[in-house]
Amino acid sequence: MTDAELAAHLAEIAGRILVTVRDIELFDGKSLGKVGDQTANEFLIHALRHQRPDDGLLSEESKDTEDRLDKSRVWIIDPVDGTREFGEMRSDWAVHVALAVDGIASVGAVALPGLDGGVVLRSDEIQSFPTHEGRPRLVVSRTRPASEALSVAERLGGDLLPMGSAGAKAMAVVQGDAEIYLHSGGQYEWDSCAPVAVASAYGLHCSRIDGSPLVYNQQETYVPDLLICRKEWAEAVFRALDN
Repeated sequence: MTDAELAAHLAEIAGRILVTVRDIELFDGKSLGKVGDQTANEFLIHALRHQRPDDGLLSEESKDTEDRLDKSRVWIIDPVDGTREFGEMRSDWAVHVALAVDGIASVGAVALPGLDGGVVLRSDEIQSFPTHEGRPRLVVSRTRPASEALSVAERLGGDLLPMGSAGAKAMAVVQGDAEIYLHSGGQYEWDSCAPVAVASAYGLHCSRIDGSPLVYNQQETYVPDLLICRKEWAEAVFRALDN
């Protein structure tokens, strides 16, 4: 398999595993989230180490080591992006599998297993989605929307779409259900690497909110902020942030 095929295959299978874990009804709430994280992580870690033994690896659910810092190719995964939403039996959670090459989110797949039939968006297969005319729609956290996003929405006359995981928000922009995803509350590399790889492949604008590039496989995995949006809205967002 190519790297992109592997990413998509693993994201899809991990998603199926998670749906099975959810549907056996042995766990709920935080316990469901915990077992989902652990189960999907074990599968993804073992599969990647078997398929790409020479590459580095960074996962939210595994102890980080400095071995990856010397690698050009590093897989960055989030076994369950939106653990709370998964535990609450919602649909807005995701599985992230990405490959960063020399710090760039180069290959990625984001599975949305909670949607009917399951959906996998990937960096090597570009689908056609409808576009939206009129007021921009901004996806924001359903529990703690970032103040910068609220301010930008007000200045652009935009509408807010509260949603769960980072992957679900980013893919809403990819699929044409929103135009802007601005997050300034802090994330980690595994929260955005796969979504950025997919969004970039679809021709969307992806950067920090000051316009600087997103760089992955850093020693400090914390990423303070993120902007994924349709390119025609990027300059308007930056102007709104400057005001």
